[in-house]
Amino acid sequence: MTKCNPFSLEGKTILVTGASSGIGRATAIECSKLGARVVLTGRNEARLAETFAQLEGEGHVQIVADLRKQEDVDRLVAETPALNGLVNNAGQNSLVTVNYIEQADLDKVYQTNVFAPILLTKGLLKKRKIAKGGSIVFTSSISASLSTPANGIYASSKAAITSYMRTCAVELGSRGIRANAILPGTIETTLGVGAIPDELIAKDKELYALKRYGKPEEVAYAIIYLLSDAAAWVTGTSLVIDGGRLLK
Repeated sequence: MTKCNPFSLEGKTILVTGASSGIGRATAIECSKLGARVVLTGRNEARLAETFAQLEGEGHVQIVADLRKQEDVDRLVAETPALNGLVNNAGQNSLVTVNYIEQADLDKVYQTNVFAPILLTKGLLKKRKIAKGGSIVFTSSISASLSTPANGIYASSKAAITSYMRTCAVELGSRGIRANAILPGTIETTLGVGAIPDELIAKDKELYALKRYGKPEEVAYAIIYLLSDAAAWVTGTSLVIDGGRLLK
């Protein structure tokens, strides 16, 4: 008798936010390779279509939505089929030193990184769109516990969503729904490397034990683990994927 692969996503439907680029795009593509039916969402219709074209298998869905707008969140919840997994991945950054922070800077980052995933998760749960045995994964960051200049808004937003994840794990455990977060270091994406001045990249890489930045698919593999049955007894966990950055 052949034992089922616990890392397979066959028969699972997974919603990935921020799927038009970076970690979200890689996660959606890798999920499809492992047999999942993927529901993609993002603000940019053209880039979302590029991700959709790279998916393997059939039955996938793409829904253009700006999660900073409650009406788009409500529409996404209504149009999303029953789910086995939710990847709250959409992210936004803004580099501002503490004495220059304005309300607009806070709104820009917190609407995407904190309020959107909280309200989307709430909406899907209230409509019972996440099945028993389902998994919710939040993309946080090692910035939540690593202080760097001008990164206070982003870092605090990621600390907030990591804390919220733990509350989800406690409250949803009785429903058989797991909640976890992945905390990447700098990843080779526009949001990641794009936030670092070119002249500082080589020096910054030296802070990593592996002397390089991560690739989007390397984070996607960790997300897939948390979505899969292999992680059936894992909840409330913050999984660091940082190439050894926090060792320094």
